[in-house]
Amino acid sequence: MLEKTFKLKENGTDVKTEVIAGITTFMAMAYILAVNPNILSASGMNAQAILIATALSAFIGTMCMAFMANYPFALAPGLGLNAYFAYTVCGSMGYSWQFALFAVFVEGLVFVVLSVTPVREAIFNAIPLQLKKGVSVGIGLFVAFIGLQNGKVVVGGATLVTLTPFKAEFHTTGAWALLTIIGILIIAVLHVKRIKGAILIGIFATWILGILFELTGLYIPDAANGFYSTIPTSFTDFSFASIGEIFGACFSSAAFEAFNALDFVVIMFAFLFVDVFDTLGTLIGCADKADMLDKEGKLPRIRPALLADAIATSCGAVLGTSTTTTFVESSSGVSAGGRTGLASVVTGLLFLVSLILSPLFISIPSFATAPALVFVGFLMMGSITGIDLKDPTEAIPAFLALLVMPLVYSISDGICIGVISYVVINLFSGNAKKIKPLMYVLAILFILKYAFL
Repeated sequence: MLEKTFKLKENGTDVKTEVIAGITTFMAMAYILAVNPNILSASGMNAQAILIATALSAFIGTMCMAFMANYPFALAPGLGLNAYFAYTVCGSMGYSWQFALFAVFVEGLVFVVLSVTPVREAIFNAIPLQLKKGVSVGIGLFVAFIGLQNGKVVVGGATLVTLTPFKAEFHTTGAWALLTIIGILIIAVLHVKRIKGAILIGIFATWILGILFELTGLYIPDAANGFYSTIPTSFTDFSFASIGEIFGACFSSAAFEAFNALDFVVIMFAFLFVDVFDTLGTLIGCADKADMLDKEGKLPRIRPALLADAIATSCGAVLGTSTTTTFVESSSGVSAGGRTGLASVVTGLLFLVSLILSPLFISIPSFATAPALVFVGFLMMGSITGIDLKDPTEAIPAFLALLVMPLVYSISDGICIGVISYVVINLFSGNAKKIKPLMYVLAILFILKYAFL
C-alpha cells in the first residue's frame, strides 16, 4: 500500500529511509511549538490554545503535502509572519487578533485561487527578483531583532534601542540576556558542526542552563515584572479545551470591529506576498537539494504543492494561528534521504503526538526561544547574496525594504516602501520598460494607504 501511494521505488527510497527523514525534519522544526505561542500570545491569545492550533495546522498542512503532492516537505506556522501578526497588525496597528486571523483566512483563499490559475505566475513574475531577496533579508532582520528584544539583550533607552545593563539588574534582566547570548552561541556551534536539530537542541540546552541559574541563585524569578520560574510544573496534558477560545474566532464579530478596508487589503497582501514567495523559494530550494527539479529547473507537481500550502493557511486561520507555510527545515529531512510524502506523513504524525506535551512547550521561557529567532534571522540573511549592488535601480529598493522592516517594526511597511521606491526610481531614471504593469497597481495602492493613514 505504501509503495502504491508514495511510489517509493520510483523515487529511489524505502520505508526506513523515509521514516528517518520524517523524524529528522520534525526534530529540525519542532522549535516552532515553543516559539509560535511565545510570539502570538503577545496579541492577547491563549498560549496553550496557540500551541494546539500550531500542532494541528502543522499536521493538516503536512498531510496535505504528503497526499496531494507526494513531497517530503513539512508545513507549520511560519516565523516572520507570526511576528508581523502579533507585533505589527495587533501591536502597532492596534487591530484585534480575530481581525488578523480573518486576514490570514482570506489570504489562504486567495492563495488557493492563485495556485490553480495562471495569476500566481503573473504576480511572481511581476515582483523583481532583487526586491524578493530584499524582503526575505528584511524579514530575517526583523525576526532577529524580535529575538534580541524577547531575550532582553536589546532594551529601550535614550537611543531607542540599547544593550541591556547586565550588571545593574543581573539576577533578572542580566541573567535573562546572558542566557539568550549563550543560547545563540550553542545553536551556532551545533549548526557549524552540522548537528541535526541544532535549533531544538539549543532551545532545550538553554532552558536547562536557565533552570541551573535559578537553582543556584544566579537567576531570581520576579513574576510581577515578567520574570517567571524556569522550572515546569507539568509535562503532559490530555485536555484540549483551551483551543475553543480561538477556534473559528476569525469569523467572530470581534474580527470586524473598526474594520478598515484599505488596511485589510494591505495586511492581507503582506501575508500573501510573503507566503507565496517564501513557499516558492522553499519548495524550489529543497527540491533542488533533492535533485527533484526537471531539466528546465521547474518543480513537477508544484501546483498541488502550492495548493496544499494554501489550504493549510486557511485551515490554520480557522484553528487560530498565523500563516502556515512550507518550512525550509524540510531540507534536513531531504538531506537524510527523504524523497516522498511518506516522510511528511511521519513528520505530521509527530506533530499530532506533540499535542499531549503542550505544558512542556508552553513553559519554555523566552530566553530559550529567543536564540532560535536570532538564528533563523541569520539563515534568512542568505538571500542578501542575490542582491546585485552594482545595479542601484534594483539594489536601492531592496535595501530600503530590508532596512525599513526592523527599524519601523513592520514587514508590510518594508514591502510598501520597496515596491513604491522600485517604481519611482526606475520610472524617473529611464527604465520604465522593465516595470511590470502590476507593480504600478501595487505602488498606487500603497501610496493611497499612506495618503489616508
